[in-house]
Amino acid sequence: MNKLEEARELIQQIDEQMIELFKKRMQASKMVAEYKNQNHLPITDHKREKELVNRNLQKLNMQELEAYYLLFFEGVLQASKAYQKDLLK
Repeated sequence: MNKLEEARELIQQIDEQMIELFKKRMQASKMVAEYKNQNHLPITDHKREKELVNRNLQKLNMQELEAYYLLFFEGVLQASKAYQKDLLK
């Protein structure tokens, strides 16, 4: 197996782990949506999102990856909010 194949295999393994984590995160988002619905809270909480981004960037602790992490995490937040909105229709 050459280096490219090794890297692709590693990426595939990581993607499989990310799928499982994505499902868990969306289940947690469902719980959040249910709570927000019961308590008449809006889906979007800009303060909370900013806190999450800041906390996660500190944990990332790799300045060269920050812009790419922000792209990734914005997608996660958008997916979570879209799912919550669909659940509350």
